[in-house]
Parts: sequence; structure tokens; C-alpha cells
Amino acid sequence: MHADEIGRLAEGLLPVVLAAARAQMAHFAGDVAVERKADQSPVTAADREAEEIILEGLDRLAPGVPVIAEEAVTGGRVPDIAGRPFFLVDPLDGTKGFIKGRREFTINVALVEGGRPAFGVVYAPALADLYVTLSPGAAAGGQVPPDARPARLADCALAPIRTRVPDPHALLALVSHSHLTRATESFLGRYHVIERRALASSLKFCLIARGEADIYPRVGPTSEWDTAAGHAVLAAAGGAVTRLDGSPLAYGNRERAFVNPDFVAWGRGPLAPTREA
Repeated sequence: MHADEIGRLAEGLLPVVLAAARAQMAHFAGDVAVERKADQSPVTAADREAEEIILEGLDRLAPGVPVIAEEAVTGGRVPDIAGRPFFLVDPLDGTKGFIKGRREFTINVALVEGGRPAFGVVYAPALADLYVTLSPGAAAGGQVPPDARPARLADCALAPIRTRVPDPHALLALVSHSHLTRATESFLGRYHVIERRALASSLKFCLIARGEADIYPRVGPTSEWDTAAGHAVLAAAGGAVTRLDGSPLAYGNRERAFVNPDFVAWGRGPLAPTREA
């Protein structure tokens, strides 16, 4: 995508994402009914209402561009994306925490071209944190409350964000709040990590993007809609996301049911291990 195309998409999605956020906040910390999908993961009315708002917005902003959205896929609605740009949507990333009243849940919308996330917006309504790609090499973040109704991004007082240069002997690592595996521990054991922070949702990508952490490994299943928007923000801010072998993390794998392989998010690029495995 060209910078002007990214800018137009970011502007158009701003009111859509905020509307979805307001729908979620109407349920947050309340007595929201919880259902179970076939894989036993939870889903709520907040997930479904937010997805409906986002799908309507994308249909208006980018008619004809297919959308892979979490709840639609669960319902068996998977459009043909072969050889085409497509959107990946997670209307509520961090549903388990949302149900428990944790504030780290996010809305994720990404556009994928050629297997790579070309655009992304991540919004954490309960924290009022907004992150968005502005061009192929620029990302921004800032505080935008869900009840704000800015006319354009310029009204949001967003500031540029950039990853930091990691110190290989003093790394800050992010790990999943609820999916810290033995394999992840083994991976981190190969590096000099002096501090860890456990965090839910795609905010892990965004904290690295704004220079507050250096590495986030995920050894375990995630879906493409969980990661694409955060991946786009991180890449635009100077970072990278790779598979464990160092190859780029790609998107659009329908044969794998849009499940990611194991990956690592890096503040700049892959680092060589500094300890024996």
C-alpha cells in the first residue's frame, strides 16, 4: 500500500473502531453472558456486536475486499482470498480477560497484501490506547477515549512511535498472560533477559513498537487475526515478526485454518542467542 492509501484507510476506520469500542464498553465489567465455541473458547455479545460494526464499516470503506473475521470464520463464513488483499479482524482480542474485568483487551484490524500485513490498527478501549500505521515506515499511538468523536486522526494528538535498539545483555521480554509454556521458557533461556512482563492481547506488539520492550516469543497456537494488526504496527515502527527459524511470519494460510506457526516479535530484528540452549 502507498502512504496515501494507508492514510485514507486509517482515517476511515477511526470512527468505526471507536463505535465498536463503545459497544464493548457497554458490556465491560457487567454481567455479560458467555457462550462456548466448538473449541471451548469463550465468546460474548461484545465480540459479536463489535464484529458486526467493523464488518459494516469495512464493507463501506473497501467494498469487495474480503474479510477474515474471527466470529464469521467460527460460523463457517470464509471468503475466497486466493491472490487477493484481505482484511483480518479480531473484534475483541482477550475475551477471557474481558470477562474477568481486565482492561487489556483490544480491537484488531489489519489489511494483508502478499502475505504481509500492510496496515494495522490496534485499539484498547478500556485503556484508551490507540495504535495505527500511517505509512509503510511510520506508526503512531496515543490516548483516545471510546466516547471521543474526533473528526480525523489529526484531532487525536497521536505521536510517532519507534522501537528501541535492544541491548542483547539486558533484554525486556513480554510473555502471554495466560499461555506461558515450557517451550517459551526454553526459548527465553537462550537470551539475557533481565525483566519480564506478562500481558494479554495484541498490546504486546504495541509495547515493543513504542520502545518499552525488546522481544515477545509465542510458542503455541494463535490465530492470524490475533497478530496481524499488531504485527503491522510493530513493522511500521521499525520491528519485525519472524518464525522461530528467522523466516518472516506470513498470513493467509487457509489450509491451517488461519492458525499461526510459532513466532517471535522483535524490537528491531532477530537476535542471536547469547546463552547456551
